[in-house]
Amino acid sequence: MSEGHYKKENILIEALPYIREFYDSFMVIKVGGHAMVDPEIMSAIVEDIVLLRFVGIHPVIVHGGGPEITEKMQQMGKKPEFVGGLRITDDETVEIARMVLVGSINTKIVSLIGQHGAKGVGLSGKDGKMIMARKKPAQRVMIEDIEHSVDLGWVGDTEIINPELIHIVTNQGYIPVLSPIAVDNEGNALNINADTVAGDIAKSLQAKKLILMTDVAGLMRDPSDTTTRISRVLAPQVEDLIDEGIIGGGMIPKMRSASTSVENGVERVHIINGSVAHSILLELFTDGGIGTMVF
Repeated sequence: MSEGHYKKENILIEALPYIREFYDSFMVIKVGGHAMVDPEIMSAIVEDIVLLRFVGIHPVIVHGGGPEITEKMQQMGKKPEFVGGLRITDDETVEIARMVLVGSINTKIVSLIGQHGAKGVGLSGKDGKMIMARKKPAQRVMIEDIEHSVDLGWVGDTEIINPELIHIVTNQGYIPVLSPIAVDNEGNALNINADTVAGDIAKSLQAKKLILMTDVAGLMRDPSDTTTRISRVLAPQVEDLIDEGIIGGGMIPKMRSASTSVENGVERVHIINGSVAHSILLELFTDGGIGTMVF
C-alpha cells in the first residue's frame, strides 16, 4: 500500500473521535467576509457543511452580507453611512438589506447545498417570529469634539430567540440558512449584526460549536504577522484583550459574541479564515486546528 494511502487512513483515524463526540449535536456556522463574493470559496464552505450533515451533525448557517448591501446601495445612488461600525438603516436601506440578504445571498447558499447533495431551506428571523428584537436606542458619538445623538434607524438588538422552526427543519434532514433580519412587536423588519445573530442562535440551541468565519486566520497579537495567532482564549479574557488593544476593529463583535456564547452554554467558539480550503474540517476534525478557539 502506498504512503499516500497510509496518510489518508491516519487522517480518518484522527477525525473519528471528533465525529463521535459531535454526533447529533448542533453547530452554528456564520459565513461572511470574502467568501460571500467568491463563488469557489463559498462552494467549498458549503461542501464542508454538507459533509457535517452526513456524519450526523446538525449544521445551521447564518450569513452576513454587508459588502453586498453597500454595493447595492451605491448602485441605487444611496450613500452608506456607519456609526460605531453599525449601518444607519432607514426605510429604504432596510428594504435593500432584506432584498440582498433574503432574496439573493440566502437563495444562492440554499442552491449550493442542493448542488452538493443535501437539502437546504432559507429562513429569516421574521419566519415563525424566530428572532424578536427591539430597535436600538440612539447612539452617542463624538463629532469634532461635540457629542451627538444619532438614530441608527431600523437596526435591532435581539430580545427573544424562538428556535422551534430550526428544530422542525433539522429533524426533517434540512440545513437551515438564516438571514439576520429580525422582527419587532409591531411587525417591523430590523437588521442585526450577523455575528451577534449567530451567537444568539447558538445559545438558544445550546450548540456544541459556533464557528465564525472571517478573512483572517483567527486572533493575532500582531494583525500583520500570522505567526502571532492566539490559538486558545478563555471567555473571561476577551474584555481584557479588548482593553489592551489586541482585539480591535471588526474582531471586537466577533470576540464578544464568542465570549457571551460560551458564558451562556455553547461549548466552544472557533474563529477561522473562511478563504482557506476546507477550514471548517481542519478546525473541527484535526488535533492542531487552524484558528482561534474561545472556551
